[in-house]
Amino acid sequence: MNIFIWLWLGAIVLFGVAEIVTESMVSIWFVAGSLAALFTCMSGWSLGGLTPEATQALVFAVVSALALAATRPLVRRFMTRPHIPTNSDRVVGMTAKVTEPVDNERGSVYVDGKTWTARSADGSLIPAGTQVKVQKIEGVKLLVQYSERVEVTN
Repeated sequence: MNIFIWLWLGAIVLFGVAEIVTESMVSIWFVAGSLAALFTCMSGWSLGGLTPEATQALVFAVVSALALAATRPLVRRFMTRPHIPTNSDRVVGMTAKVTEPVDNERGSVYVDGKTWTARSADGSLIPAGTQVKVQKIEGVKLLVQYSERVEVTN
């Protein structure tokens, strides 16, 4: 039996397992290319002046590329999940008042009628009573930054 049959069978299994493990559609196209190369190997077909092994490699590359080009936009559309804003996202960009001094580890701010735990976005110490701007949310903490000119938005 031709050793290349085993090579292409191994490639199918390897790329298939990689696809199952990653769950992100990165190697399924190589499974299709390996399958086409396996059929080429089993048929003994060769292209022009190429050796059967070179023909198999060419079939693998072409079929993998075509499968990628044909399906990647469709897969990307189904794999991309839209960002669904939550109620807490609305505080990003708002001005907050520091209720407990904020540093890179701890602190708290009052914004939108609620007290939040906060961290300084740049690591600086921000004293209580200071007006800060909410930069973003990480988990349940707000990242805030002191600004000389903070406009009150709440």
